[in-house]
Amino acid sequence: MTDLPSPKSLVLNSEQIMGLLPHRYPFALVDRVIEHEQGKKAVAIKNVTLNEPQFQGHFPERPLMPGVLIVEAMAQVGGLIVSQMPDIPEGLFVFAGIDAVRFRRPVVPGDQLEITCELISIKRQRFGKIRGEAKVDGQLVCSGELLFSLVN
Repeated sequence: MTDLPSPKSLVLNSEQIMGLLPHRYPFALVDRVIEHEQGKKAVAIKNVTLNEPQFQGHFPERPLMPGVLIVEAMAQVGGLIVSQMPDIPEGLFVFAGIDAVRFRRPVVPGDQLEITCELISIKRQRFGKIRGEAKVDGQLVCSGELLFSLVN
C-alpha cells in the first residue's frame, strides 16, 4: 500500500493519488496535488501531452483535449477531497449531475491544467457537490459544478 500523507500535508504525488482514486490509465487524469485543505479544497495539476490516446482521433490535424475529459479531471480532484474526509463510507463515488459547465478556450498538448475544486456540500455522506475550475497559464478554460453520489 502507498504511504499517504498526514491530513495536514499540502501535496500528493502520483503514487499517493493512485492510492486514493480508482482511476488508471487512460483515465487517471491528475498528475499532482499542489495544495490540499482536507475536506474543503484541492488544487491539482494535469499535464496535457500529445502521447494521450484521445489525440489520435480528437483531432489528428488539430489535437484538442475533449471537454468531457477536462470535466472528468475536475471530478477526480473533487474525488481526492472526498476520499480524505473522515467518516465517509467505503464505495465508489460517481457523477450524479453536471451543472453550469462552461468551456472558454481550447486545451492542447503542451498545456498544463491547474484544477481547483472546492467542496460545496455533502449530504448523508452519500451525495455531494463541488465547484471546479480549470486554468491554463492563469486563464480560465472550464468551470462548473459537479454532483456525485456514492455507489455501494
